[in-house]
Amino acid sequence: MPSAVDYVESLSPWPKDGFGLERIKALLANLGDPQLRYPSIHVVGTNGKSTVTRTIEALLAGAGVSVGSYLSPHVRGWSERIRVRGEEADFEAAIERVRADAERLNATQFEVLTAAALAEFADAGVDVAAVEAGLGGRHDATNVLRSPVQVVTNVALEHTEVLGTNREAIAAEKLAVVQPGATVVLGEPEWEALARENGAAQVVIAGPSNLALGLAAAEAFLGRPVDGHVDVQLPGRLERLGEDPLEIWDGAHNLAGLGYLLPRLPTARYVVVASILADKDVDGMLAALSVLGDRLVATSSSNERALSAADLAERAAPFFAQVETLEDPAESLRHARALGEPVLVTGSLYLLADLAKDESVRWRTLATG
Repeated sequence: MPSAVDYVESLSPWPKDGFGLERIKALLANLGDPQLRYPSIHVVGTNGKSTVTRTIEALLAGAGVSVGSYLSPHVRGWSERIRVRGEEADFEAAIERVRADAERLNATQFEVLTAAALAEFADAGVDVAAVEAGLGGRHDATNVLRSPVQVVTNVALEHTEVLGTNREAIAAEKLAVVQPGATVVLGEPEWEALARENGAAQVVIAGPSNLALGLAAAEAFLGRPVDGHVDVQLPGRLERLGEDPLEIWDGAHNLAGLGYLLPRLPTARYVVVASILADKDVDGMLAALSVLGDRLVATSSSNERALSAADLAERAAPFFAQVETLEDPAESLRHARALGEPVLVTGSLYLLADLAKDESVRWRTLATG
Protein backbone atom coordinates (compact mmCIF):
# COMPACT_ATOMS: atom_id res chain seq x y z
CA MET A 1 0.00 0.00 0.00
CA PRO A 2 1.37 3.46 -0.85
CA SER A 3 2.62 5.56 2.06
CA ALA A 4 0.49 8.41 3.37
CA VAL A 5 2.64 10.93 1.50
CA ASP A 6 2.43 8.98 -1.76
CA TYR A 7 -1.32 8.61 -1.34
CA VAL A 8 -1.86 12.32 -0.65
CA GLU A 9 0.39 13.35 -3.53
CA SER A 10 -1.60 11.10 -5.88
CA LEU A 11 -4.83 13.00 -5.18
CA SER A 12 -6.15 15.93 -7.16
CA PRO A 13 -5.95 19.20 -5.23
CA TRP A 14 -8.90 20.56 -7.20
CA PRO A 15 -12.43 19.11 -7.22
CA LYS A 16 -13.48 17.86 -10.64
CA ASP A 17 -17.15 18.62 -10.06
CA GLY A 18 -16.87 22.09 -8.54
CA PHE A 19 -16.32 23.39 -5.04
CA GLY A 20 -18.70 22.43 -2.26
CA LEU A 21 -18.97 20.97 1.23
CA GLU A 22 -20.87 17.78 0.48
CA ARG A 23 -17.87 15.42 0.40
CA ILE A 24 -16.08 16.84 3.43
CA LYS A 25 -19.30 16.76 5.47
CA ALA A 26 -19.94 13.15 4.44
CA LEU A 27 -16.34 12.20 5.23
CA LEU A 28 -16.43 13.83 8.65
CA ALA A 29 -19.83 12.28 9.41
CA ASN A 30 -18.34 8.84 8.72
CA LEU A 31 -15.60 9.71 11.20
CA GLY A 32 -18.08 10.77 13.88
CA ASP A 33 -17.86 14.52 13.21
CA PRO A 34 -14.61 15.02 15.12
CA GLN A 35 -14.58 18.76 14.34
CA LEU A 36 -17.50 19.28 16.73
CA ARG A 37 -15.63 17.89 19.74
CA TYR A 38 -13.64 21.08 20.32
CA PRO A 39 -13.99 24.77 19.44
CA SER A 40 -11.93 26.30 16.66
CA ILE A 41 -10.54 29.65 15.59
CA HIS A 42 -10.99 29.90 11.83
CA VAL A 43 -8.45 31.98 9.89
CA VAL A 44 -9.34 33.17 6.39
CA GLY A 45 -7.88 35.87 4.15
CA THR A 46 -5.55 36.38 1.22
CA ASN A 47 -2.11 36.66 2.84
CA GLY A 48 -0.61 35.94 6.23
CA LYS A 49 -3.00 33.16 7.21
CA SER A 50 -0.31 30.63 8.16
CA THR A 51 1.62 33.11 10.27
CA VAL A 52 -1.53 34.27 12.05
CA THR A 53 -2.59 30.67 12.66
CA ARG A 54 0.78 29.76 14.14
CA THR A 55 0.74 32.97 16.20
CA ILE A 56 -2.64 32.00 17.67
CA GLU A 57 -1.24 28.55 18.41
CA ALA A 58 1.78 30.00 20.21
CA LEU A 59 -0.23 32.56 22.20
CA LEU A 60 -2.79 30.03 23.41
CA ALA A 61 -0.11 27.50 24.25
CA GLY A 62 1.67 30.16 26.30
CA ALA A 63 -1.61 30.67 28.18
CA GLY A 64 -1.68 26.99 29.12
CA VAL A 65 -4.16 25.83 26.49
CA SER A 66 -3.81 22.56 24.56
CA VAL A 67 -3.86 23.60 20.89
CA GLY A 68 -3.99 21.92 17.50
CA SER A 69 -3.19 23.87 14.34
CA TYR A 70 -3.76 23.23 10.66
CA LEU A 71 -1.82 25.11 7.96
CA SER A 72 -1.41 25.07 4.19
CA PRO A 73 0.53 24.80 2.06
CA HIS A 74 3.75 23.36 3.45
CA VAL A 75 7.39 24.05 2.60
CA ARG A 76 9.58 21.41 4.24
CA GLY A 77 7.12 18.52 4.32
CA TRP A 78 3.47 17.49 4.57
CA SER A 79 3.69 17.03 8.33
CA GLU A 80 4.09 20.81 8.75
CA ARG A 81 0.38 21.11 8.12
CA ILE A 82 -0.94 19.26 11.20
CA ARG A 83 0.40 20.21 14.62
CA VAL A 84 -0.67 19.16 18.11
CA ARG A 85 0.62 20.86 21.27
CA GLY A 86 3.43 22.55 19.40
CA GLU A 87 4.72 19.47 17.59
CA GLU A 88 4.06 18.02 14.18
CA ALA A 89 1.56 15.16 14.35
CA ASP A 90 2.28 11.66 13.10
CA PHE A 91 1.30 12.35 9.50
CA GLU A 92 1.14 8.69 8.50
CA ALA A 93 -1.23 7.83 11.34
CA ALA A 94 -3.38 10.92 10.77
CA ILE A 95 -3.89 10.11 7.09
CA GLU A 96 -4.49 6.41 7.68
CA ARG A 97 -7.26 7.28 10.14
CA VAL A 98 -9.32 8.80 7.31
CA ARG A 99 -7.99 7.03 4.23
CA ALA A 100 -10.56 4.25 3.79
CA ASP A 101 -13.54 6.59 4.08
CA ALA A 102 -11.84 9.18 1.89
CA GLU A 103 -11.20 6.65 -0.86
CA ARG A 104 -14.85 5.55 -0.87
CA LEU A 105 -15.96 9.17 -1.26
CA ASN A 106 -13.30 10.14 -3.83
CA ALA A 107 -12.21 13.00 -1.59
CA THR A 108 -9.82 15.60 -2.92
CA GLN A 109 -6.33 16.14 -1.55
CA PHE A 110 -7.35 19.13 0.58
CA GLU A 111 -10.45 17.34 1.88
CA VAL A 112 -8.33 14.39 2.98
CA LEU A 113 -5.81 16.64 4.71
CA THR A 114 -8.53 18.67 6.40
CA ALA A 115 -10.36 15.60 7.66
CA ALA A 116 -7.09 14.09 8.87
CA ALA A 117 -6.25 17.24 10.82
CA LEU A 118 -9.69 17.61 12.39
CA ALA A 119 -9.79 13.94 13.38
CA GLU A 120 -6.25 14.15 14.77
CA PHE A 121 -7.23 17.05 17.00
CA ALA A 122 -10.20 15.13 18.36
CA ASP A 123 -8.09 12.04 18.99
CA ALA A 124 -5.49 14.15 20.82
CA GLY A 125 -8.13 15.83 22.96
CA VAL A 126 -7.10 19.42 22.23
CA ASP A 127 -8.89 22.31 23.93
CA VAL A 128 -9.03 24.34 20.71
CA ALA A 129 -7.85 24.18 17.10
CA ALA A 130 -6.51 27.08 15.04
CA VAL A 131 -7.50 26.26 11.47
CA GLU A 132 -6.34 28.00 8.30
CA ALA A 133 -8.70 28.00 5.33
CA GLY A 134 -7.42 26.87 1.98
CA LEU A 135 -9.28 28.79 -0.72
CA GLY A 136 -11.92 31.39 0.00
CA GLY A 137 -14.25 30.40 2.79
CA ARG A 138 -17.83 29.63 1.83
CA HIS A 139 -17.03 26.39 -0.03
CA ASP A 140 -13.66 25.67 1.59
CA ALA A 141 -13.34 22.27 3.25
CA THR A 142 -12.53 23.97 6.55
CA ASN A 143 -15.98 25.61 6.69
CA VAL A 144 -17.35 22.83 8.90
CA LEU A 145 -16.06 23.97 12.28
CA ARG A 146 -17.62 24.88 15.62
CA SER A 147 -15.98 28.27 15.59
CA PRO A 148 -16.64 31.07 18.09
CA VAL A 149 -13.89 33.25 16.56
CA GLN A 150 -13.07 33.97 12.92
CA VAL A 151 -10.13 35.99 11.61
CA VAL A 152 -9.98 37.74 8.23
CA THR A 153 -6.37 38.79 7.67
CA ASN A 154 -6.87 40.85 4.50
CA VAL A 155 -8.58 40.70 1.13
CA ALA A 156 -6.82 41.03 -2.23
CA LEU A 157 -7.52 39.76 -5.72
CA GLU A 158 -6.88 36.01 -5.88
CA HIS A 159 -8.51 32.98 -7.51
CA THR A 160 -10.83 35.37 -9.30
CA GLU A 161 -12.22 32.58 -11.49
CA VAL A 162 -13.60 30.96 -8.32
CA LEU A 163 -14.06 33.73 -5.75
CA GLY A 164 -15.05 36.75 -7.84
CA THR A 165 -13.46 39.53 -9.83
CA ASN A 166 -13.29 42.27 -7.19
CA ARG A 167 -12.35 42.57 -3.52
CA GLU A 168 -15.96 42.97 -2.41
CA ALA A 169 -16.98 39.66 -3.99
CA ILE A 170 -13.94 37.90 -2.56
CA ALA A 171 -14.60 39.34 0.89
CA ALA A 172 -18.16 38.01 0.72
CA GLU A 173 -16.82 34.51 0.05
CA LYS A 174 -14.37 34.73 2.93
CA LEU A 175 -16.79 36.22 5.43
CA ALA A 176 -19.33 33.51 4.66
CA VAL A 177 -17.51 31.49 7.36
CA VAL A 178 -18.81 33.83 10.08
CA GLN A 179 -21.05 31.99 12.52
CA PRO A 180 -24.00 33.57 14.36
CA GLY A 181 -22.87 35.18 17.60
CA ALA A 182 -19.17 34.86 16.81
CA THR A 183 -16.38 37.36 17.28
CA VAL A 184 -14.73 38.40 14.02
CA VAL A 185 -11.21 39.81 14.04
CA LEU A 186 -10.41 41.96 11.02
CA GLY A 187 -7.15 43.20 9.59
CA GLU A 188 -9.04 45.73 7.44
CA PRO A 189 -11.87 47.85 8.87
CA GLU A 190 -13.84 48.07 5.61
CA TRP A 191 -15.34 44.62 6.13
CA GLU A 192 -17.00 45.34 9.49
CA ALA A 193 -20.50 45.83 8.09
CA LEU A 194 -20.24 42.63 6.05
CA ALA A 195 -19.08 40.70 9.12
CA ARG A 196 -22.08 41.92 11.08
CA GLU A 197 -24.44 41.11 8.21
CA ASN A 198 -23.13 37.56 8.34
CA GLY A 199 -23.96 37.22 12.03
CA ALA A 200 -20.97 38.54 13.98
CA ALA A 201 -21.91 39.63 17.48
CA GLN A 202 -18.63 41.43 17.98
CA VAL A 203 -16.06 42.81 15.53
CA VAL A 204 -12.50 43.59 16.55
CA ILE A 205 -10.43 45.77 14.20
CA ALA A 206 -6.91 44.56 14.94
CA GLY A 207 -5.08 46.13 12.01
CA PRO A 208 -2.77 44.47 9.47
CA SER A 209 -0.09 43.14 11.83
CA ASN A 210 -0.01 39.34 12.00
CA LEU A 211 0.82 39.53 15.71
CA ALA A 212 -2.04 41.95 16.38
CA LEU A 213 -4.49 39.69 14.55
CA GLY A 214 -3.31 36.59 16.41
CA LEU A 215 -3.37 38.36 19.75
CA ALA A 216 -6.88 39.72 19.21
CA ALA A 217 -8.12 36.25 18.21
CA ALA A 218 -6.51 34.51 21.20
CA GLU A 219 -7.89 37.08 23.61
CA ALA A 220 -11.35 36.94 22.04
CA PHE A 221 -11.35 33.17 22.44
CA LEU A 222 -10.17 33.18 26.05
CA GLY A 223 -12.04 36.31 27.09
CA ARG A 224 -8.96 37.69 28.84
CA PRO A 225 -5.58 39.25 28.02
CA VAL A 226 -2.66 37.00 27.09
CA ASP A 227 1.07 37.57 26.95
CA GLY A 228 1.79 38.77 23.43
CA HIS A 229 5.54 38.10 23.50
CA VAL A 230 5.89 35.35 20.91
CA ASP A 231 8.28 35.01 17.99
CA VAL A 232 6.78 32.86 15.24
CA GLN A 233 9.03 31.88 12.33
CA LEU A 234 7.63 29.81 9.47
CA PRO A 235 9.60 28.13 6.71
CA GLY A 236 9.51 30.12 3.50
CA ARG A 237 8.47 33.42 5.04
CA LEU A 238 11.39 35.87 4.91
CA GLU A 239 13.56 32.85 5.65
CA ARG A 240 17.32 33.43 5.46
CA LEU A 241 19.23 30.46 4.13
CA GLY A 242 22.57 32.16 3.90
CA GLU A 243 24.41 35.37 4.69
CA ASP A 244 27.47 35.41 2.43
CA PRO A 245 26.08 35.73 -0.10
CA LEU A 246 22.63 36.54 1.22
CA GLU A 247 19.89 34.07 0.27
CA ILE A 248 16.24 34.56 1.19
CA TRP A 249 13.24 32.35 0.50
CA ASP A 250 9.76 33.83 0.66
CA GLY A 251 6.58 32.32 -0.71
CA ALA A 252 4.91 35.62 -1.68
CA HIS A 253 2.51 34.37 -4.33
CA ASN A 254 0.52 37.45 -5.30
CA LEU A 255 0.97 41.18 -5.67
CA ALA A 256 -0.24 41.93 -2.15
CA GLY A 257 2.23 39.40 -0.75
CA LEU A 258 5.06 41.07 -2.62
CA GLY A 259 3.86 44.40 -1.27
CA TYR A 260 4.48 43.01 2.21
CA LEU A 261 7.79 41.37 1.32
CA LEU A 262 9.66 44.04 -0.62
CA PRO A 263 9.99 46.71 2.07
CA ARG A 264 11.14 44.07 4.57
CA LEU A 265 14.01 42.70 2.49
CA PRO A 266 17.58 43.71 3.35
CA THR A 267 18.78 46.33 0.90
CA ALA A 268 20.63 44.58 -1.93
CA ARG A 269 20.54 43.88 -5.65
CA TYR A 270 19.14 40.38 -5.98
CA VAL A 271 19.16 37.59 -8.51
CA VAL A 272 15.49 36.61 -8.43
CA VAL A 273 14.58 32.94 -8.83
CA ALA A 274 10.85 32.70 -9.40
CA SER A 275 7.95 30.47 -10.32
CA ILE A 276 4.47 31.96 -10.53
CA LEU A 277 1.08 30.30 -10.92
CA ALA A 278 -0.74 31.15 -14.13
CA ASP A 279 -3.86 32.42 -12.33
CA LYS A 280 -1.97 35.18 -10.51
CA ASP A 281 -1.28 38.77 -11.62
CA VAL A 282 1.93 37.63 -13.31
CA ASP A 283 2.85 40.93 -14.95
CA GLY A 284 2.14 42.89 -11.80
CA MET A 285 4.31 40.54 -9.75
CA LEU A 286 7.16 40.68 -12.26
CA ALA A 287 7.02 44.47 -12.32
CA ALA A 288 7.22 44.55 -8.54
CA LEU A 289 10.14 42.10 -8.44
CA SER A 290 12.04 44.06 -11.07
CA VAL A 291 12.89 46.78 -8.54
CA LEU A 292 15.17 44.28 -6.76
CA GLY A 293 17.62 43.69 -9.58
CA ASP A 294 18.23 43.24 -13.27
CA ARG A 295 18.38 39.43 -13.40
CA LEU A 296 15.62 36.84 -13.14
CA VAL A 297 15.96 33.07 -13.35
CA ALA A 298 12.59 31.76 -14.51
CA THR A 299 11.66 28.27 -13.37
CA SER A 300 8.52 26.24 -12.71
CA SER A 301 7.15 24.39 -9.68
CA SER A 302 5.46 21.00 -9.75
CA ASN A 303 2.04 22.60 -9.22
CA GLU A 304 -0.13 21.98 -12.27
CA ARG A 305 -1.15 25.66 -12.33
CA ALA A 306 2.44 26.92 -12.57
CA LEU A 307 3.57 28.74 -15.68
CA SER A 308 6.29 26.93 -17.59
CA ALA A 309 9.73 28.46 -17.20
CA ALA A 310 9.64 29.50 -20.87
CA ASP A 311 6.29 31.24 -20.51
CA LEU A 312 7.41 33.02 -17.35
CA ALA A 313 10.64 34.10 -19.03
CA GLU A 314 8.71 35.55 -21.96
CA ARG A 315 6.47 37.50 -19.59
CA ALA A 316 9.51 38.69 -17.62
CA ALA A 317 11.49 40.02 -20.59
CA PRO A 318 9.97 43.54 -20.48
CA PHE A 319 10.87 43.90 -16.81
CA PHE A 320 14.38 42.43 -16.45
CA ALA A 321 17.55 43.14 -18.44
CA GLN A 322 18.65 39.51 -18.07
CA VAL A 323 16.20 36.61 -18.05
CA GLU A 324 17.34 33.00 -17.93
CA THR A 325 15.17 29.92 -18.31
CA LEU A 326 15.72 26.75 -16.28
CA GLU A 327 12.68 24.51 -15.95
CA ASP A 328 14.11 22.47 -13.08
CA PRO A 329 13.86 24.39 -9.76
CA ALA A 330 17.00 22.85 -8.24
CA GLU A 331 19.03 23.64 -11.33
CA SER A 332 17.75 27.21 -11.31
CA LEU A 333 18.79 27.70 -7.69
CA ARG A 334 22.21 26.14 -8.19
CA HIS A 335 22.75 28.46 -11.14
CA ALA A 336 21.71 31.54 -9.15
CA ARG A 337 23.95 30.58 -6.24
CA ALA A 338 26.92 30.14 -8.57
CA LEU A 339 26.69 33.81 -9.56
CA GLY A 340 27.86 34.77 -6.08
CA GLU A 341 25.26 37.52 -5.60
CA PRO A 342 22.31 37.86 -3.19
CA VAL A 343 19.48 35.52 -4.18
CA LEU A 344 15.75 35.82 -3.58
CA VAL A 345 13.63 32.71 -4.22
CA THR A 346 9.98 33.66 -4.44
CA GLY A 347 6.66 33.65 -6.31
CA SER A 348 5.19 30.42 -4.97
CA LEU A 349 5.30 28.32 -1.82
CA TYR A 350 5.07 25.33 -4.13
CA LEU A 351 8.46 26.29 -5.59
CA LEU A 352 9.94 26.44 -2.09
CA ALA A 353 8.45 23.04 -1.26
CA ASP A 354 9.98 21.51 -4.39
CA LEU A 355 13.37 22.93 -3.50
CA ALA A 356 13.19 21.93 0.16
CA LYS A 357 12.77 18.25 -0.70
CA ASP A 358 15.58 18.21 -3.30
CA GLU A 359 18.73 16.84 -1.71
CA SER A 360 20.94 18.64 -4.22
CA VAL A 361 20.00 22.07 -2.81
CA ARG A 362 19.05 21.24 0.77
CA TRP A 363 22.57 21.58 2.15
CA ARG A 364 22.18 25.26 2.78
CA THR A 365 18.76 24.82 4.38
CA LEU A 366 20.11 22.21 6.76
CA ALA A 367 23.22 24.21 7.53
CA THR A 368 21.18 27.19 8.74
CA GLY A 369 18.42 25.31 10.55
